[in-house]
Amino acid sequence: MSRWPALFDAVVLPVLALAGAVLLFGGFVWVGGADPVEAWVLLFKGAFGDAFSWQNTLQRAAPLMLTALCVAIPYRAGLMVIGGEGALVLGGLACAGLPYLFAPPAGWLGTALVLLASAAAGAAWIALAGALRQYRGVNETIASLLMGYLAIGLFKHFVEGPMRDPESLNKPSTLPLMPEIQLGLIGDYDVHWGLVWGAVMCVLAGVWLYGSTHGFATRVVGGNARAARLVGLPSHRLVITACALGGAGAGLAGGIEVAAVHHSANASLIVGLGYTGILVSFVARHNPFAVVPVAILFGGFGAAGSLLQRRLDLPDASVLVLQGFAFVLILASDAWRGRLGDWWQVRAASRPLAAPAVAGAPLKQEGAA
Repeated sequence: MSRWPALFDAVVLPVLALAGAVLLFGGFVWVGGADPVEAWVLLFKGAFGDAFSWQNTLQRAAPLMLTALCVAIPYRAGLMVIGGEGALVLGGLACAGLPYLFAPPAGWLGTALVLLASAAAGAAWIALAGALRQYRGVNETIASLLMGYLAIGLFKHFVEGPMRDPESLNKPSTLPLMPEIQLGLIGDYDVHWGLVWGAVMCVLAGVWLYGSTHGFATRVVGGNARAARLVGLPSHRLVITACALGGAGAGLAGGIEVAAVHHSANASLIVGLGYTGILVSFVARHNPFAVVPVAILFGGFGAAGSLLQRRLDLPDASVLVLQGFAFVLILASDAWRGRLGDWWQVRAASRPLAAPAVAGAPLKQEGAA
């Protein structure tokens, strides 16, 4: 019974917030003249109704798993980083730009190299935000957000300038990756291997955070940085490492989008996947293990947008309203975190304590000989 308050904070509150967001979305479409019940049914069908919907959902979920790690891992070190969009676009740029430096070998080794370059670019970018916080006192939330705009500017400069493919006329793009190093599909399904990369990265991040000494030290720094310094933990190094690991996830997401979906770096990368990852991390309570199912859920929301557009004549971006409702309610639910635990402790403290009895012996009455 003592675990119920923690379960309430970790599971029940996010589920209630998501249910409230779906209800508010129904009211939103009702005001627009559509049937909310039909909208809810189409939302489910477009996300999980058949094999095609599932494949679309899983493909959209892959980058969300990785961009959510850009928030979840630094959060465990005590930082709120929201610059995953910048790390993602730079990761995609690095993936497409590596063949400009040398020709990667064909096959899995070339694929691994371009993805490693994308992860390294994202790691360096977010680690810079962590270093600014630790050594210069710059707020990491503002720094990572502003650095995201800088990253998008750099991305556009290179894609539309030095790295532009001369054959990309209407939509500036880099040269396409060689087919031999592109990331393929899983079997006969229309889902690329980026889904496996994302799920494995989330599991590894969770094992590192909750099953390793280094991850435990990182969580200690996030819980109380001053106490961590007093016991001799290298807080600066741990925080910057956490930022680098989170940035590597977001950079890898950009590399996977280039290697598996677009096959070149172009403006299609700048669609807000890094910002949606913030919401995924918050709903998952910054737990890497919980990021996987939550990312699949929000991937389903994105996949259902086209069905809502066709059936109810709603804009494809109407699902962004649903995500906005979810984000507001998740933030509002944080005000209730710990309330049940406090109430439970007060209730337990108010109960009368029974005197312990020895088996087979009667309780002695006060004043008895």
